Amino acid sequence: MDLKRRWESPYRLLLERICHLFAYIIYGSNSSCWCSNIYFTVEFEPHATSLEQKGEGYVVASLGEDSGYVPYTSFSAKKSYLEENADTVQAFTDALQKGMDYVQNHTPEEIAQAISPQFPETDMETLTTIVDRYYQQDTWKENLIFEEDAFELLQNILQDAGVLERRVPYEDLVTKDFARKAAE
Repeated sequence: MDLKRRWESPYRLLLERICHLFAYIIYGSNSSCWCSNIYFTVEFEPHATSLEQKGEGYVVASLGEDSGYVPYTSFSAKKSYLEENADTVQAFTDALQKGMDYVQNHTPEEIAQAISPQFPETDMETLTTIVDRYYQQDTWKENLIFEEDAFELLQNILQDAGVLERRVPYEDLVTKDFARKAAE
C-alpha cells in the first residue's frame, strides 16, 4: 500500500493526531510517548527491533518500503566549493560508494559484523536482525546518484509537510557528476 492510500485510510484522524504528537517529541526519545492509548509509533533502529524483542511491539511497515528511495541523507556544498575542491569531493564520494559496494556484495551477517564497532550498545543478533530487515526491504541503493524522481519525491514530502515554500528545479540544485564517476 503506498503512503498516499494509507494516509487517505479511515485512520487518517488518528494518524494526524499522532503525527502532531510526534512533532513535539525530540528524535531519540520516541519511546516516551509509548503508552496505553497509542497503538502505533514511528521508531528508528535499534529501538524498533528492541520493542519487538521485548514483546512490546511489532514492526508492521517500513516508510522506506512504502515511499521508495527517499534521499534521507544527502550532502550540500556551494558550487564554488565543488569547483575549487573537486578532488576532495570526489575522494569523499568514492569512499561513500565503496561502502555502498560493500553492502551490495556482502551478507547481512557480514555487514552487521563490519558496522558493529559503531553500535557498541547493540548486540550482534539484534544488529544482524536490523541489517537483514534493511536488506530484505532493499533499503540501500546500488549507487549514490541522486535521481530526479527521488528529488521530486523529497520535494513532494517537504511540500506536503508545509516546510517547502517553493519547488526548485532539479538541474539547478543537483549534480550527479561525482556520484557517476564513483559508480564507474
